[in-house]
Amino acid sequence: MVASSLPHSGSDGSDGSAVLTLDDIRSAQKTLSGVSRMTALEGSRHLSALVGAPVLLKCENLQRTGSFKIRGAYTRIAAMPAAERARGVVAASAGNHAQGVALAASLLGVRSTVFMPVGAPLPKVAATREYGAEVRLHGQVVDETLRAAQEYAAGTGAVFIHPFDHPDIVAGQGTVGLEILEQCPRVRTVVVGVGGGGLAAGLALAVKSLRPDVRVVGVQAEGAAAYPPSLAAGHPVALESVATMADGIKVGRPGDVPFKIVGELVDEVRTVSEDALSSALLLCLERAKLVVEPAGAAPVAALLSAPEEFEGPVVAVLSGGNVDPLVLQRTLRHGMAAAGRYLSLRLRLTDSPGALAALLGELSVADANVLDVSHVRTDPRLGLAEAEVELHLETKGPEHCAEVTASLRRSGYTVLD
Repeated sequence: MVASSLPHSGSDGSDGSAVLTLDDIRSAQKTLSGVSRMTALEGSRHLSALVGAPVLLKCENLQRTGSFKIRGAYTRIAAMPAAERARGVVAASAGNHAQGVALAASLLGVRSTVFMPVGAPLPKVAATREYGAEVRLHGQVVDETLRAAQEYAAGTGAVFIHPFDHPDIVAGQGTVGLEILEQCPRVRTVVVGVGGGGLAAGLALAVKSLRPDVRVVGVQAEGAAAYPPSLAAGHPVALESVATMADGIKVGRPGDVPFKIVGELVDEVRTVSEDALSSALLLCLERAKLVVEPAGAAPVAALLSAPEEFEGPVVAVLSGGNVDPLVLQRTLRHGMAAAGRYLSLRLRLTDSPGALAALLGELSVADANVLDVSHVRTDPRLGLAEAEVELHLETKGPEHCAEVTASLRRSGYTVLD
C-alpha cells in the first residue's frame, strides 16, 4: 500500500505549475505581521564545538501553536476570497498542521473542521479544539483520516487546506528563511527538516533569492525518506511504507509544488537514523533547555551525525515542539540508550542470603544507578545453588558502562552476553 494518499493536484493551485517568487514570500511576511512571531535564534556551545563554527538554533518550537505551521496556514486562508472563506475550511492532521489551521481560521473568523486519527495524542486533540476547530476523530491511520476530510470537503464545499502542497503554504513557510537572513547575516549553511517539503522549499526560495552562496541542507528520517529517490527519478515518488518516530516529517510522497523548488534550490537532502533523532532530542532538552519533537530535532541529528561536513555559521531550524509526553518519555529513553547512558546486564551469582545485596553494593561503589532488577531463582538453566539477575542501569556514558562491567568481572561475577 502506498504510504500517503494526500492529494497532489487539482483546482486549488497544487498542481506544481505555480511559479513562486521572493515577492510572494515578502507578501506573506506582511500578511503574517502581528500573527506569527519572529522566533529566537539561540546559540549552542555544544554543537558549535562539534562543528568548529557557530551553530544557532531557529526556535520555531516556540512559535504560536508550537510549530512553523501557523505561517503557511494563515497565509493560505487569508488569501482565500470571501466566498471561499464563507464555506469554511477543513484539514486532516494528527498534530502541527491541525493546530496551525485551527488558530489561523479562528483569527480570520473562518469556520474550521479538523479530522484527526482516533489514536491522536489527547494533548494535540485538546489544543486543536482550544484553538477553535471542530475536531472529528476518524480512522486508525492518517490515510483514512485524509479520505474522510476530502469527502467532507466534497460534500460540504469546505476548502481543503493542504499541509504542504500549495503555493500560499510554501510562501508562508518561506518567511522563516527571511527571518534567518535578518537575524544571522553571516550564515553559511541552513539545515532544515523535510517531510512533504513545504518548509524546505519556502525557506530555500527565500534564502537563495537573496544569498545564493548559502548552502541549504534538507534532512529526512531514514524510514521516511521520499526525497532522495524522487530527486533521482526527477519526479515525486511514493514510498511503499514509512516508519519513523518523527511524525512531523513522516510523509510518503513529496508535494508537487515544493518538489520542484527543492530540486532546484536545496543543495542536498540527507537522512538520519532513529538513534540520531532521539540523541538530538535529548541534546536539545539537556543542553539547550528546549522541548523539541523528533521531527524538529532532525537538523540537530544531522549535525551530530557528521559535524565536520557543515560550514559555519550554521542555522538549524527546530521546526516544532509539539511532542506527546508519553512519546517524549520513550524517545528520551531511546536517546539515553543510544548515547550509552543505559546499561543492561545479565549475571549469574550464588543463590545465598545477602548475594543480591552484595551485588547492589558493588554497583553503588561503581556509581551506577539501578533502574530495574529482575531476580530469577527457578529456571532449568540454573544450577542448584545459582541465581540469575537482570539489571537495567543508568550510567554516565560508554566509558562508564565498560568500567562497570569490568568491575563486576573483577569481583568474580559472571556477566552473560
